[in-house]
Amino acid sequence: MVESYILVVEDEEPIRRFICINLTRAGFSVLEADTAEKGLQLLSHTPDVAAIILDVMLPGMDGFSFCQAIREAGYNPAIIMLTARGQDADKISGLEYGADDYITKPFNPLELIARLRAVLRRLNPNVQPAAEPIIAQGPFVFQPAARTIHKSGALLRLSQKEHALLTWFLRHPGHVFSRDELLDAVWGCDYFGDYKTVDVHMRRLREKIEEAPSTPRYLLTVWGLGYQFVPGERT
Repeated sequence: MVESYILVVEDEEPIRRFICINLTRAGFSVLEADTAEKGLQLLSHTPDVAAIILDVMLPGMDGFSFCQAIREAGYNPAIIMLTARGQDADKISGLEYGADDYITKPFNPLELIARLRAVLRRLNPNVQPAAEPIIAQGPFVFQPAARTIHKSGALLRLSQKEHALLTWFLRHPGHVFSRDELLDAVWGCDYFGDYKTVDVHMRRLREKIEEAPSTPRYLLTVWGLGYQFVPGERT
C-alpha cells in the first residue's frame, strides 16, 4: 500500500489537534496547517496527499478559494470541507469549487472518519489506513470493521452516541474523563450544549451494559472528576 497523507487545514488549534488525534488513531498519516497558504506549501512539497480536511473560515485565503486554487493547479486529493455554517448555499458553493463532501460543525469525529473513508473508497480505493485491531476489554469486544460491540458474546444494541461513548472508554480503560473531555471526544469540540447530556447518555448506557445500573461494575463515577471505565469487577 502506498504511504499517503491526510492534510488538515484548520486555523483553530484545539479543533485541528482534535481532528489530527482522531485521524492518527484511525490509522491515517497526518499533516496539518493553520492557514490555506501553509496548506498550499505543504501540498506542493507532498505529492502523496490523498485527502484534505478543510475549514471554510480561514485567515487570509478562505477555504473556497483554497479549494478552487488546488483544483486549478491540477491537484486531485479528496476534499472534505468543515464549516460552522449550515446554509445550503455554502454547501453548494463548496461542491462547486471542487469539494467532495461537506460536514457542518459541530461534528462527531466518528462521522468524520466514516465520511473520509467513504470518499477515499470512492475516489482512490488503494488509499486506506491499516485495519484497526479488535479491542477486547473484560467481557466487551469491539470490532471496528463491523462497528459492533459485544458483551459476553451478545451484541449490544446501542444508539450512535452510546456506541461512541462505549468505544471511547474501551480504547481508554482506567482513564478518568471529565464531562468536558467526553463532550469533545464524542460530540465534537465545537459542541455547545449542556454538559448534562453526558450524564443522560451515561445513565442510558449503564442500563444497557450493567447488570445493576445503580451499582455499576464497568462504567464508574469518580466523584468530582468524571467517569471511568474499568474492564473487571471492583474489589
